[in-house]
Amino acid sequence: MNSMAQLKSGELTGIKRIKISENLTKFPTEVFSLADSLEVLDLSGNQLTALPDNLADLVNLKILFCSNNLFTEVPKVLASCQKLEMIGFKSNQISALAENALPLTTRWLILTDNQLTKLPESIGDLKHLQKCMLAGNKLTAIPKSIQHCKNLELIRLSANQLAQLPDELISLPKLSWLAFSGNRFCQTAANISTSMQTVNMEDIDIHELIGEGASGMIHRAKWSQSYAQPKKAKGQIVEKNIAIKIFKGQVTSDGYPKDELAVCLKISQHPNIVNTLAVLEDKVQQGMVMNLIPKKFFNLGQPPSLQSCTRDTFKEAFALPATKVLNILIQIADSMKHIHQQGFCHGDLYAHNILIDKNDSVLLGDFGAASCFDDLPKTQRELVTQVEVRAFANLIEDLLTITQISAMGSYLSNTLKDFAEYCKEESDLTFVEIQNELIELKNLLR
Repeated sequence: MNSMAQLKSGELTGIKRIKISENLTKFPTEVFSLADSLEVLDLSGNQLTALPDNLADLVNLKILFCSNNLFTEVPKVLASCQKLEMIGFKSNQISALAENALPLTTRWLILTDNQLTKLPESIGDLKHLQKCMLAGNKLTAIPKSIQHCKNLELIRLSANQLAQLPDELISLPKLSWLAFSGNRFCQTAANISTSMQTVNMEDIDIHELIGEGASGMIHRAKWSQSYAQPKKAKGQIVEKNIAIKIFKGQVTSDGYPKDELAVCLKISQHPNIVNTLAVLEDKVQQGMVMNLIPKKFFNLGQPPSLQSCTRDTFKEAFALPATKVLNILIQIADSMKHIHQQGFCHGDLYAHNILIDKNDSVLLGDFGAASCFDDLPKTQRELVTQVEVRAFANLIEDLLTITQISAMGSYLSNTLKDFAEYCKEESDLTFVEIQNELIELKNLLR
């Protein structure tokens, strides 16, 4: 975090990235003194309503964050910024996005939690668009011009008012991560929820933070629960180590927390999926109780960076033998097969949502972007399945970047590389077939 005092004093001269949050009501014109160097400007958490007409004077600006401000429209001046690639206006009061208001260089657009009722036809002109975050708006339709966004890989449309899921969108050749829950065309949380034990916040002792995702914070906790079972004295207190996920708000980057919770409740137990135990019953906070994952598990990957945009990153020097990669993929394919058979798509199949241990055990989690696709027409269910298979192919490619090379590893890596291409090319592939193919490959190596 930087300060206005630093900016005014000249202390930040030559800096490439600044972040200022001081309840500003006007754009700090002192920023233009950094025009020769500034690439990332973060003015989130202020009270701004407009940007200056000469914003393009920041000739090297690539990334602009203006989340949690008071904008009511996306500033048209953005279109004049010739290097601007990433634009973030999350949680403002934006109801208007004018035609041609965005620069053609846009790769990553974040308009989550606003009041947009429609998108401009010019959205189709964004040929470089890879990631588009639109959850928590009031969209009723998506322009047919979206079909021209051939490089779009990830889109969040949850928590809107869409009457249908556009074929033009789900037919895009690179689309791999899709969330659409909380719209008029798909089942609501109320329709798909099932009976589950509830727990009060006063029965939970919350401890340290152990994880964080787009939709919530995960803490280690202890749950004191009263059981009335035949083999236990009535009212006996049993303390249980658990994890508790507290949702960040009514709308997250992925959609409504209630939809994530509904999916977790509906998906029956699976050995490779993080298990939900109970629903948090609280007037102020939404959350859920989950099994506490043993400390031996660790995240397989890390979220995409500003540079990688849609692809995961990994810790430096982290590597896995090709045989371990294959074992992980087989278990993930089985998890995805199970999720699809329950009528859902995951929407966020990434290495950073996968936990592993040294014995190749796998746990898939984070269902914030999951959606129910049971109500979709058959052709659309097939297209959504293809989107998920493409995400799996991307996962293979990402894991191959950390695969150790050896005589056997080289053969297996090349085979998996070819298999990833096969997954992207085949239009009717399912996770049942993917799992069978990978198991057969494993048997050939014995």
